[in-house]
Amino acid sequence: MTRNANTKTTTNAKATISAIAGVVVFPRRCLAAVMVLIALCGCTDTSTESDRSGEDRPVNTDTTTADVDESTAQEGRLQAESDTFVDVAQSAGIDFTHFNGMSGKYYVAEEKGPGCGLFDYDNDGDLDVYLIQGAMLGENVTFEDATFPPKGPLPPKDRLYRNDLTVGPDGKKTLKFTDVTAESGIEATGYGYGVAAGDYDNDGFVDIYVSGYGPNYMFRNNGDGTFTDVTERTGTGDDRYNTSASFVDYDHDGNLDLYVCAYVNFSYAHPSCHSLTGKLVWCGPLSYKAIPDRLYRNRGDGTFEDVTVAARILPDELGSGLGIVCADFNGDGWIDLYIANDARPNHLWINQGDGTFVDEALLAGCALNHAGMSEASMGVDAGDFDADGDEDLFMTHLAEQSNTIYVNDGTGLFTDLSRETGLAAPSMPYTSFGTSWVDYDNDSLLDIFIANGEVLPIEEQVRQGDPLPLKQPNQLFRNHGDGKLVEVTESAGKVFDLVEVSRGAAFGDIDNDGDTDILVANNSGRPRLLINQIGNRNHWIGLKLVDTEKKRDMLGTWVGIYRGDGPTLWRRVRAAASFCATNDPRLLVGLGDGTDITKVTAKWPDGSVEEWAAPPVDKYTTLLKGSGKNIIKPADNRGKQGE
Repeated sequence: MTRNANTKTTTNAKATISAIAGVVVFPRRCLAAVMVLIALCGCTDTSTESDRSGEDRPVNTDTTTADVDESTAQEGRLQAESDTFVDVAQSAGIDFTHFNGMSGKYYVAEEKGPGCGLFDYDNDGDLDVYLIQGAMLGENVTFEDATFPPKGPLPPKDRLYRNDLTVGPDGKKTLKFTDVTAESGIEATGYGYGVAAGDYDNDGFVDIYVSGYGPNYMFRNNGDGTFTDVTERTGTGDDRYNTSASFVDYDHDGNLDLYVCAYVNFSYAHPSCHSLTGKLVWCGPLSYKAIPDRLYRNRGDGTFEDVTVAARILPDELGSGLGIVCADFNGDGWIDLYIANDARPNHLWINQGDGTFVDEALLAGCALNHAGMSEASMGVDAGDFDADGDEDLFMTHLAEQSNTIYVNDGTGLFTDLSRETGLAAPSMPYTSFGTSWVDYDNDSLLDIFIANGEVLPIEEQVRQGDPLPLKQPNQLFRNHGDGKLVEVTESAGKVFDLVEVSRGAAFGDIDNDGDTDILVANNSGRPRLLINQIGNRNHWIGLKLVDTEKKRDMLGTWVGIYRGDGPTLWRRVRAAASFCATNDPRLLVGLGDGTDITKVTAKWPDGSVEEWAAPPVDKYTTLLKGSGKNIIKPADNRGKQGE
């Protein structure tokens, strides 16, 4: 967060709020008027028809039919038919409230969490939900001292909800979640921030890594619905202040390694920061010393070694890491790492292919914004939003900075086009966290969802006596296909009228109906499970990329969907992105009105490339490594990603 704590928060863009049943509703017309005034004054970026599920037919593998979720339909009937998303979290059985541990001391750790996760821990074909919990912060304090007392059993802990999606005799689906935390054996009682998911031991069951303000946890999936804490055994424990994390096979040895972002050297003996009116507020990251991230190499025997120094993850300036996304940005066949740092230059760790990395963010044009300034980068994602065969970056920032789009030229060089895409001005009033390139309407173009929530008090909410005056509405932007992104929040559904302190956001097809849904984690509040109502009105293709030998999702695989009626669509298999989140590793690619797929290619993490005939449309298909036509051997894989 690059604004100093003693900088007054802009309030004229924060519309009048009213408390209704513990949440706040935001009249968005006020914001629209403000944004018109901003545009007229030349203010610029200071940082800058029905479900089409067909008959199942095999292609190389098994397929899963998609149907409309009945619980979603029931919820939707209570809201306008035009709503793009509806929230079904509580009605679907997710009974959870985040506890942020605050007690009036304004600890920096209490305001930035939590993250959240979507992954299939029991291999039943649907996504389960993982929710990060906080803990009491401070010395010599009890839960009675908490501003917001914890709800539920004590101590508060992370929760795992099993997705018990069922299909009735009429084919309709009902979405229901069951809290299986106790029976799972997961005991995460630290102050959590993020979760990463990946099968580090290649046994066919996804494991999870939980990061936070000490301690971090590694939970091994036993394959029977339970987990074992193997933090000490794996050597991945860390009691510092950690945020996002990602599993990634950076060295092509077939084992998932682990990158963990670190924030700042926070302790309870922390500095005090004040607003211009003299009120105590949360300090920004520049009030603390930054601490180094860590890279753990998977030895392949169930243990990891810290190779941060050996891999040369040693930046000239340490960052305060909040977000990570892994992609091959320069198209050389090796996965690179992009780290979003808060108030400090971002890092682009280019993989040298020999176990080491070089930070090329400054030379590549994605360390600083177009004005040469560091920004408060929080959430981050990479995707081919302009359909030119390479991955572009999007990241969220502090209010008054704007969010940023860095467009890739195909060689790993980037240009800040935040203003040109139309994204800068609408993001100025907000502080943003979780985000993703997500084709919510399945028209084949990548859109953007943004989870918002301030980090400095909003004066109007302070005057109304709100003890957590950081509430803001979330946003949705639609890709018009002409290089422009247009805000469509007002038509996205009533859930977008809510004003909350949103942080993590995870993305995936929760009800297996062929469109992308969103899990949003709120600080000191309930999560939102946003079920997509419209995406599967267009055609789509779902792909799961699996190595039969490794028995797992092949994170990092670069997939091309070749079409006879449009440009090739490129997507990467990834789980880590957004802010402190893990996402559906399956690819869900919108096709719009078209169904003419000619072939699919996959560039696997080892560099080999395979090709398959067109899989079925409006289905999920598993593509097994080695089942396609071999096009390129690992040693031959070089050049531009989209080739």
